[in-house]
Amino acid sequence: MNQHSSIKGRGSLIERATEIYDFSAALKGRAAPAVDVPADTPPPVVPDAAPLDPVAAPAMRAPAWTGPVQPIDRDALAQGGFLLPEGPVTVMSEEFRLLKRDLLAQLRDNPRGNRILVCSPNSGEGKSFSAINLALSLAAEKDHEILLVDADFGSPSIPASLGLDPGPGLMDALADPLIAIEDCIIRTDLPSLAVLPAGQRSNNDTEYLASARTQQLLARLTEGRPERILIFDSPPLLAASPAAVLASHAAIALLVAQADRTSESALREAVALLKGGAQVRLLLNAVRFTSGRRFGHYQDKGEGRG
Repeated sequence: MNQHSSIKGRGSLIERATEIYDFSAALKGRAAPAVDVPADTPPPVVPDAAPLDPVAAPAMRAPAWTGPVQPIDRDALAQGGFLLPEGPVTVMSEEFRLLKRDLLAQLRDNPRGNRILVCSPNSGEGKSFSAINLALSLAAEKDHEILLVDADFGSPSIPASLGLDPGPGLMDALADPLIAIEDCIIRTDLPSLAVLPAGQRSNNDTEYLASARTQQLLARLTEGRPERILIFDSPPLLAASPAAVLASHAAIALLVAQADRTSESALREAVALLKGGAQVRLLLNAVRFTSGRRFGHYQDKGEGRG
């Protein structure tokens, strides 16, 4: 069994890699040259402007998700070692509560939107396990709507882990303009949690993600709805190129590394691929506490999760 944990700042859930990029620019206008106007020149006649109608041009608002509801398989969650909705308070649930509080604070007023990328240097380090648990924990918030996006196109696992039947997904909507992305979303019996499957893999995943259409679709999911948070479960950074491109669309990249397994060189290489994009947070998994507080110690009963 794998032991999963996360350590932060003061001894739990640490954030070791944070890169914040501040882009600012000043635009300076140039005054128009003075023009001599004869004294006997009558002033120009300006027609009355029509009054502004605030109803005429409403702000864009992302459409509601109206597809059929699928129940989450609680037995599958329990067997996989995941958090259980409305389940008892456990050490693991408290860990993810601390993690989400930190992430919510970082997302507040973030110009890159409410988007979190969960990634890892290599496969098998627990990124999908972490993404699902983070989504379940955030879904308990009263004022937020969570969309868990399966963006690991080569090895999608999110719907199966939740006991959902996948259908068309993100890559289908990117490849076919006739597919409305909101129609691909699976609503669950947790009103605040929905899932967007990966869809059919193509030979141009990275190119589709780097296109302007990706930004358009993400805006269609979140525009005018600040309560919506998108969580992307991405491919491993060192195994596939889409993860680095996805980071350019996220506000925060949560880099999952497994203690005593992920090498320092792999971690540095993964962080380098995220440069210039999202703020980077490190989530350390499989930590065993030999002394002091054991907060954050929990188990993952299976291997090979993302």
